[in-house]
Amino acid sequence: MDERLLQIGTFPVEKSGNMPMVIAGPCSAESEKQVMDAAQAVAAIPQVSVFRAGVWKPRTRPGDFEGVGEKGLQWLNQVKHATGLSVVTEVAQPDHVEKALNHNIDMLWIGARTVVNPFSVQELADALKGVDIPVLVKNPVTPDLSLWIGALERINKAGIHQLAAVHRGFYLFERSPFRNAPMWEIPIELKRQYPELPLICDPSHISGNREYIRDVSQKALDLAMDGLMIESHCNPADALTDIEQQITPDILKQLLDSLNPRKETGSQDFQNKLQSLRSEIDKLDTEMLDILAKRMHLVNEIGEYKKDNSITIFQLKRWNEIVSHRLQFGREKGLEKDFLHSLLKIIHKESIRLQNEILNNGKRK
Repeated sequence: MDERLLQIGTFPVEKSGNMPMVIAGPCSAESEKQVMDAAQAVAAIPQVSVFRAGVWKPRTRPGDFEGVGEKGLQWLNQVKHATGLSVVTEVAQPDHVEKALNHNIDMLWIGARTVVNPFSVQELADALKGVDIPVLVKNPVTPDLSLWIGALERINKAGIHQLAAVHRGFYLFERSPFRNAPMWEIPIELKRQYPELPLICDPSHISGNREYIRDVSQKALDLAMDGLMIESHCNPADALTDIEQQITPDILKQLLDSLNPRKETGSQDFQNKLQSLRSEIDKLDTEMLDILAKRMHLVNEIGEYKKDNSITIFQLKRWNEIVSHRLQFGREKGLEKDFLHSLLKIIHKESIRLQNEILNNGKRK
């Protein structure tokens, strides 16, 4: 991936003290009163600078509440004038873009279900050509970093430079306390490739349950994310969408006040100590890679020996012994079981690949 493909401009990230940008509001715009009540309530929270509400709602089944449509844009425009907050809503079709622009919506976001389809994203990109408006691109439903980057690229190539990414978690079949698995390593890798790209976390959609929103929000701050998007409804129990993950403005204020924003740098003494510890890690990493290289050299010898004697590459008994013994040893050293198992699987996969290469292509150089 060419890391220079995105041309990022200055995204209007407004902070309150050390707190990153906060976007808040109901999942859906349901009525003029509901929108204005929520907007007035979140506008009284100092950390909130942007009001969110969906007016078009992509739903799994027909007949479910699919949003109020264009009239909701009028309510958002009223929010701007009544509260001074910027407003943002989701667009999924080219006509959504046109209608949102006609109603002077400040920002747009592209949802996870849209991002998963490059054809839909391209249609939105075409509709955005020649427009200067901030656009937030949520990650796709599936844990596919390339698909996420591809959506950002399509919008960026349309001339949108005020671009931000929104991490809202990924759908997995595995059971989890979360609605969408955070899989923090994916947004971290996105940030590594594009450090200038603002990265906003959506704890509401990750959690799916208001009980977890605070912890997910703090984790996002710990990972130096640039903002939070949190769903807030004055009466969550009566909400037409996402009842379990919306919190009242009062709870939102308590949550934001309880968070501990992290600094990116510390004192000179801190930096000196950190550098010393990192130097130790660098040394250990070098030793570890040297050991891995020696291990793989032995794997090559084993592969050649198996080939010469017509022995199968995969040896179930040996693999079970490795897993059992290494897990026990690693646990005694204080390492976590899941980490050890993942590490062993990666090493074993590479060992099988090397031996298979020898079996099919002869001795490796």
